[in-house]
Amino acid sequence: MDQEAAPEKPESPELSVIVPVSERFDDVRALYREYRQGLEPLGRRLEFIYVIDGEYPDVVAVLRELQAEGEPITIIKLAKWFGEATALTAGFEAAAGEILLTLPAYHQVVAEDLPKLVAALDRCDMAIGRRSPRIDAGINRLQSRLFHVLLNLLAGSAFHDLGCGARALRRQVVAEVPIYGDQHRFFPLLASRSGFRIQEVDLRQSPLDPHRRVYRPGVYLRRLLDILTVFFLVKFTKKPLRFFGLLGSATFGVGALLVAFIVFERLFLGVALAERPALLLSSLLVVLGAQLFALGLLGELIIFTHAKHIKEYTIAEIINRDA
Repeated sequence: MDQEAAPEKPESPELSVIVPVSERFDDVRALYREYRQGLEPLGRRLEFIYVIDGEYPDVVAVLRELQAEGEPITIIKLAKWFGEATALTAGFEAAAGEILLTLPAYHQVVAEDLPKLVAALDRCDMAIGRRSPRIDAGINRLQSRLFHVLLNLLAGSAFHDLGCGARALRRQVVAEVPIYGDQHRFFPLLASRSGFRIQEVDLRQSPLDPHRRVYRPGVYLRRLLDILTVFFLVKFTKKPLRFFGLLGSATFGVGALLVAFIVFERLFLGVALAERPALLLSSLLVVLGAQLFALGLLGELIIFTHAKHIKEYTIAEIINRDA
């Protein structure tokens, strides 16, 4: 008796497109069609993963309609708002392709240029979009320039448009570089720190993205704190004593010099110590410097204890002798 042939399993996607949907998004159907049409010249099997970060029932309804029409779309709906870094992480975990492409849920770059981003992975591990030429408001360009000047100065990088959400990367990058909080903006910088090759690719800015964006003062303060956080992560994560030791030694040294000067005045110039704020200030600087140094030393001890569980390198290739 002939056995029925088992149904063929669908082939795995080669390229996973992850679109986090949060506070800002444009017409979902129109943008999906634009992205899909722009990626068709690659000739790769695609899957689209939409991560809904919050309560957006209208967006889910449109995506369900697209699913019913046979579009390769997976919908991941988070229980509440968690932030874009978490949404991207959820999308990475659900993706099946070896190449991942993150795209914003709003018009930012011309979709026809997206194949250039994927093709750049032949030369690097992560390709990040750079909107060029910029056609949006002058205040947007000024804010972006100041942000990158400060970031590149502190972190020693040379990026120009980390605010662009179009990025193509290999799965290994996601496996080696975790992101949390608001660190999705600095994902290329953190990946570069781990040894991955990063390349910027010029993409035309969408003519539908000219909006003038001015944020509340608290947002700018958070961005500054994010830059300082990344500065510390990039420079001193594995060697905290270099940061705290340098800062503590400088503080201790200034305080010690002030104390020595005050003691010299008391012993040789007859200046009374009573009612001298400088004595209190110098003493506080000495104590603060010692505490900062001790904090760095404690960090070194913690890292030394867990050093065997910390991987601080990335293998690019293994060449066997027999091969």
